[in-house]
Amino acid sequence: MQTDQDIAIVRVLQGDIPLVARPFLEIANQLGISEADLLQKISEMHNQGVIRRFGAILRHRQAGITANAMVVWRVPAEDIERVGTIMAQSPAVTHCYERPTGPDWPYNLYTMIHGRSTEECEEVVQKLAQLTNIKECQLLYGIKEYKKTSMQYFK
Repeated sequence: MQTDQDIAIVRVLQGDIPLVARPFLEIANQLGISEADLLQKISEMHNQGVIRRFGAILRHRQAGITANAMVVWRVPAEDIERVGTIMAQSPAVTHCYERPTGPDWPYNLYTMIHGRSTEECEEVVQKLAQLTNIKECQLLYGIKEYKKTSMQYFK
């Protein structure tokens, strides 16, 4: 059962972590608790599976990563586990999903690849195609980013 304090902690942690030497001290001060109590509570929530991980979001366009390709692959159903596992293990792939096909859409494996250029993305796709022996794919490049946010569980 979540307490009001648990919700307050998650509410703060789901936002940006302060870029200071001791971010958890600053957060604890904001919450009116000690840093040790905050760290203990975070540890408990992690052990309970409430908090799975902390992550950082790189603003990839500002870092020079301007080509973003959603690559859709046509993979035989009997080969999807093998191919999906190989692609998911590639450091160049940030997302990898199996999805259903449709009458006019035969692609069932989706990967997201980010690069400094379309050529860089295409090189990654060629390597993945060679590794998996899957040749039929399409690269769908992002044109404009409308929204990129982290999930907010408590407002």
